[in-house]
Amino acid sequence: MNSISVKQLSKKYEDFQLSDISFDVPMGTIMGLIGENGAGKTTIIKSMLNLVNVESGDVKIFDKDYKKDEKLIKEDIGVVLGEAFFSPMIDANHVDKIMMKINRNWSSKLFYSYLQQFELPKDKKIKDLSKGMKMKLQIATALARDPKLLILDEPTSGLDPIVRNEILDIFLDFIQDEQHTVLLSTHITTDLEKIADYITFVNKGKLIFSKDKDDIMESFGILKCDEEAFDALDPEDIIRYKKQKYSYEVLVEDRDRIQKKYSGVIIDKPTIDEIMMLYIKGKE
Repeated sequence: MNSISVKQLSKKYEDFQLSDISFDVPMGTIMGLIGENGAGKTTIIKSMLNLVNVESGDVKIFDKDYKKDEKLIKEDIGVVLGEAFFSPMIDANHVDKIMMKINRNWSSKLFYSYLQQFELPKDKKIKDLSKGMKMKLQIATALARDPKLLILDEPTSGLDPIVRNEILDIFLDFIQDEQHTVLLSTHITTDLEKIADYITFVNKGKLIFSKDKDDIMESFGILKCDEEAFDALDPEDIIRYKKQKYSYEVLVEDRDRIQKKYSGVIIDKPTIDEIMMLYIKGKE
């Protein structure tokens, strides 16, 4: 069963267009949504949550139509969008009191257990918290709703590596219950190499791919060669390429097949970041 199913989602702005985005997020998994800033990640999330109107497309969450069953579905979703949160003048105790009044599934017991786990003060104003503590407070608030699905937009951006790793561990703990799912939008691809099961990559409003992360890491390769060897490559084997001063870097798929086809060439196993950058900056 899919926790999220997005089909042909499209949204047009004056200077940007989201075009026919489709992907599924299986229940009990972590999906990483990647792309450079301005690629359309936040627009996809806001479109999914009915925060912006879309021209076309369907979104189902827990096999329900989000537009028709929004109120019911919202009870089972925890959302963290950037730094949008409560007034900076209140503390965690006030957050608890507010959420008790507006959310049917809110658990004060769970909220305070997360505050303890995350080492967050109960009576310190939000404005006096560090950026990492503010983010952990947002995540604690999202988790205390006892959601089945977490949707997060750049939750680790700008945080130091220690805090980032703490937050990634929180997400891994969350999906130990196989009924729980995470959709995590980020441009920090090293985070996703640690925790993601699937990767959806968008660039300039278009879907590049949505695949199993392990398949991506085992299939793609970066072929390094001189100009003579580059000229001998079959154009159909080249996804993107980048010309260096004296050599070429070529993004290929099914690297075992490519290695057999072109004996003697060097093919490195790439990172997700290298794949993304060659797609974005490389030539076709």
